[in-house]
Amino acid sequence: MSEATVEKAKKKSWFKGLKAEFKKIIWPDKKTLAKQTVAVIVCSICLGILIWMVDVVIQYGIDFLVR
Repeated sequence: MSEATVEKAKKKSWFKGLKAEFKKIIWPDKKTLAKQTVAVIVCSICLGILIWMVDVVIQYGIDFLVR
């Protein structure tokens, strides 16, 4: 067997495995997807606010030390 043929067989086998794995996935329904999306957005906003607050405190501390 040539090297190109072996490479094609490997790719084909890999894609078959990938297809088999995708069939095992249990996709969420719309209600679950909406809940999880809202949870991710809320957590992202909360984390952003927390990082912003820490940044303001550090900025205030640095400004206080510099003056």
